[in-house]
Amino acid sequence: MNMMHSLSLQHARNLHLAAQGLLRTPSRRARFQDIVDCVSRMSLLQIDTINVVARSPYLVLFSRLGTYPQAWLDQALTQGNLFEYWAHEACFIPREDYKLLRHRMLSPERLGWKYNAAWVKEHQQEIAGLLAHIQQNGPVRAADFVSDGNHKPGWWAWKPHKRHLENLFSAGELMVAERRNFQRVYDLRSRVMPDWQDELHSINEAEAIRLMLLNSARSLGIFRANWLPDYYRLKRVALKPFLMQAQAEGHIVPVNVEALGEMWLHRDYLPLLNSSVSARHSALLSPFDPVVWDRKRALELFDFDYRIECYTPEAKRKYGYFVLPILHRGKIKGRLDARMLRKSRQLIIKNLWLEEATRVTQSFVQDVQRAINRFATWQEAEQVIVEQAPHDLLDAWTSSWTVHC
Repeated sequence: MNMMHSLSLQHARNLHLAAQGLLRTPSRRARFQDIVDCVSRMSLLQIDTINVVARSPYLVLFSRLGTYPQAWLDQALTQGNLFEYWAHEACFIPREDYKLLRHRMLSPERLGWKYNAAWVKEHQQEIAGLLAHIQQNGPVRAADFVSDGNHKPGWWAWKPHKRHLENLFSAGELMVAERRNFQRVYDLRSRVMPDWQDELHSINEAEAIRLMLLNSARSLGIFRANWLPDYYRLKRVALKPFLMQAQAEGHIVPVNVEALGEMWLHRDYLPLLNSSVSARHSALLSPFDPVVWDRKRALELFDFDYRIECYTPEAKRKYGYFVLPILHRGKIKGRLDARMLRKSRQLIIKNLWLEEATRVTQSFVQDVQRAINRFATWQEAEQVIVEQAPHDLLDAWTSSWTVHC
């Protein structure tokens, strides 16, 4: 019987960051293929439209790849390297994983608010007409249709054609062929995925779930069993049989982690078990980064108590609207509330907070400032303005940044 490996908590964190591509600062300039490879490593790249600093999917890639043209992500979608669908939430997903999500499209009524069966039934004729229009005239955006003037304002009070398009997207009859100014452009599935045939390529739901769990295990690297389902928002998963089968097939091995107890390690990271795995990368993370999108996991693994507050009324926010976790050499040591003023090319740091146990050393200050400067340069900011930050950080920053405290 093989003895179970015992790991320090920091070793476990580093293995997770290795799986996520956040262990080392990039050693070379990014190439287009790195975009596709990075999404494949993570399995999913969550989409969010908030643009106060940088839209989340672009920031997630930047945290791992460094400077790259943002148009590359759009190009990967347009060329069919990636597709969009509901996974963790709305996500960019590697094309080869289309088969994992197809069963959701075929039973869209199980998607909750993302598909309104009553609406589809009530508007069958209009929806059929919309499909015929796309067939004859090509891809469309929701913005291509004039509002009827009767819909109410608000995020979810979409005009009728927007609701038609979203329901058809959830049902897999339409796909996102490209994005223009980050707006979805919808086309028929038969044109976006011309080679796909359900009768030849589909897999059953049980096999799809098994493969999604294996993807989650690989992308997490090291994990507790109850961390797996959230990655693809799986419900009612029989985890024990999956773990037994995955272990028997050699996909995962049990390990014991300091302070966390028994966990599982994906086989891809076995070579790192007995080697020195040091984390050297510092980066700003998106609130929708896979490392922190599961708030309970972030708390258990990184002792980082985090929630996104952009959907919280301003008076009830503890930190800010779009707060970026600060990753520093294997630990999450702070958070930063920032805003990018594009016309004046200024990155405004509204406030920066450090975690209680963070030691403010010279190397820490230099690493964090470099991470912020790299981000500012990528966003074409010509000035960084600090409005609030801990005083022991400010002294080291005033020489190169404008401080308004």
